[in-house]
Amino acid sequence: MLVRDVMVIDPTYTCFILKILGKTLYMLHPEDLGHNSRIILSLRPFKGILDENTWQEVHDCPRPMIKVYLGSHAHGSQVTEEYLDRVTDSHYDFLGSFLGSKEIAKESIIYSYTRHINGFAAQLDEEEAAEIAKNPKVVSVFLNRGRKLQTTHSWEFMLQKINNKVIPNSLWDKARFGEDTIIANLDTGVWPESQSFSDKGFGAVSSNWKGGCVNDHGHNAVTCNRKLIGARYFNKGYLAYAKSINYSVASVPNSARDLDGHGTHTLSTAGGNFVPGASVLGVGNGTASGGSPLARVASYKASVQLGNGLNLMGTSLSKGLPENKLYPLMSAGDAALPGVAVEDALLCKSKSLDPKKVKGKILACLRGETARVAKGEESLLAGAVGMILCNDKLSGNEIIADAHVLPASQINYTDGVAVFAYINSTKDPKGYITSPKAVLGTKPAPFMAAFSSRGPNTITPEILKPDITAPGVNIIAAYSEAVSPTGEPFDKRTIPFNVESGTSMSCPHVSGVVGLLKTLYPSWSTAAIRSAIMTTARTKDNTGKPMLDASYLESTPFSHGAGHIRPNRAMDPGLVYDLTINEYLDFLCALGYNQTLIAAFADDHECPKNAMNIYDFNYPSISIANLSVTTGSSVTVTRRVKNVGAAGTYAARLIRPDGVTLSVEPNVLKFENVGEEKSFKVTLKAKGRAAGIRILKAKKKRVPKRYVFGGINWSDGKHYDFDGIRRSLVDGSPLKAKLAHIAA
Repeated sequence: MLVRDVMVIDPTYTCFILKILGKTLYMLHPEDLGHNSRIILSLRPFKGILDENTWQEVHDCPRPMIKVYLGSHAHGSQVTEEYLDRVTDSHYDFLGSFLGSKEIAKESIIYSYTRHINGFAAQLDEEEAAEIAKNPKVVSVFLNRGRKLQTTHSWEFMLQKINNKVIPNSLWDKARFGEDTIIANLDTGVWPESQSFSDKGFGAVSSNWKGGCVNDHGHNAVTCNRKLIGARYFNKGYLAYAKSINYSVASVPNSARDLDGHGTHTLSTAGGNFVPGASVLGVGNGTASGGSPLARVASYKASVQLGNGLNLMGTSLSKGLPENKLYPLMSAGDAALPGVAVEDALLCKSKSLDPKKVKGKILACLRGETARVAKGEESLLAGAVGMILCNDKLSGNEIIADAHVLPASQINYTDGVAVFAYINSTKDPKGYITSPKAVLGTKPAPFMAAFSSRGPNTITPEILKPDITAPGVNIIAAYSEAVSPTGEPFDKRTIPFNVESGTSMSCPHVSGVVGLLKTLYPSWSTAAIRSAIMTTARTKDNTGKPMLDASYLESTPFSHGAGHIRPNRAMDPGLVYDLTINEYLDFLCALGYNQTLIAAFADDHECPKNAMNIYDFNYPSISIANLSVTTGSSVTVTRRVKNVGAAGTYAARLIRPDGVTLSVEPNVLKFENVGEEKSFKVTLKAKGRAAGIRILKAKKKRVPKRYVFGGINWSDGKHYDFDGIRRSLVDGSPLKAKLAHIAA
């Protein structure tokens, strides 16, 4: 098959496999096609490393792995190897009776469980698995599914490397890994001994750098080096507050040393070194790095958290159960102490569980109200050997990896319902928790986590928020060894790397990309960099469908903003929406800041007599509040774009929001020089019925009522984007203005 920038696939073959540098990156099964006649894949990010062996057409797709559970074994611990071999042979005979021969069964079976669990894992077709499930000897048959741990591989996910090799012409490649750009972090400090901040291989610090390490000289001192070039602390406000509530301040160091872990994690995600062999308790092994691994970093400790029981979102992984056998399984709601509400016990709250009922069992706890790791502690204190943490409906399909103090596993809402149903269906429910494994390449990805910040912007609705989304779930990065991986008082472990999830993990991924872009384009303003990132983002996942949220509902700009960040696209946006300092100050004036307040930002700036229209603030998105449908009113906003690429002519493509007419004037912009700027106007008008009244409502669930979305996409014929929500195949990334409208 010829290698092309764009591959059009039709379902004449059973399976397609995309391999680059010897690694399978994409496998297309017949069910991926659904009712579509073809799928279009963009290979442009891999330009320069494709060869004639990139695509392989395979008529026999690899069959999925199916686990067949036959119950438990009755033999004791002194069983001989000859006996175990006979158990495996019985599995071959059993499966052979369905597949036609024992020899075929031997080729199909991948694992034979012989010691405690009686069963096997084999590559089977769905029809074969369905027939096996009907056999009275079979307890259950289920697909062997992996859980994705997006950790040291987030930069691979964003196409900066493949198989530990940097992709040619990627942003990493062109921006020299952010070499000598300085990334500063305001957080809980830094653990300077981490390999992520080693200065091995770094040259002298620029003489233009005026910072340094300011702290006491005790054991908590932070020493600067050629990588970590700055560290300061700001704790006076915290000390005053702590004293006001009679909280001891003796343990608070006068240094930027991280005693929490959060700051070390975020700083290393943004600008940490390449550190091979990074893992958390042996899971997720890989090379950890920040987005700008050759950048210099500085830590400013401006956030301190009290050790008074406040829960952190520290996450990691626990080990499996020590013995490969089935354990009694029970719902925590059935283990309530006398006088304790069943609802509290089900949530595994403090002092809610009866040790007499729990001892020696795996406990199924419901997520919510209390910390996930605290539920594990309560289970352990009550004598449980393991815990299954079942998501509540609100958490949906969001899975967080935690460093539980006992063998544990968190499962999504759907699977949790199945677990509780199983417990209630039998008098002797049993279960087992295996050791965790890192699984890559799962679908769909990305999707929006339940904890992710959501719009609309309640403070300034004229600015659409959020701006962007980036990897933020189960991220491995450096960690402070002054605190346990869970941050809980009962946890005495320390580890050099930890897994965390949250918007705090997503943010430094963006910061790392910003560092790369600033290295590549030193003259670009922060507004230009933000614009480049936003207007080149994607809104589809790796299945080619719109991104979903944790409940598998279609995501909207109120959850993903402009979309998921694409570093390689961001270095060639074509056009950017730039802003000057004066425009920011005029924006504050328009919000009602008086001259006294403005002087706090700039002494020499005077608010204009005629305040600017807030809608005209040159942001790379548009949000219109109170667009009246009762009068059919219209709003016109102005935007200005700057050419940062080659000369070209851009044409506007419109995605009109439901119930709103949308027009752009002019709809063609011609640029001849780099840095040239041109303006255009966008007019939006609410469409009413014959009586002039129509209320705009979003058609999708979980979207604030009266909001509808659309977009404007500029294309010069060179900037192509095959991802997007409700837009044409070729949309030209220079502008993806997401429009949010509110009816009166």
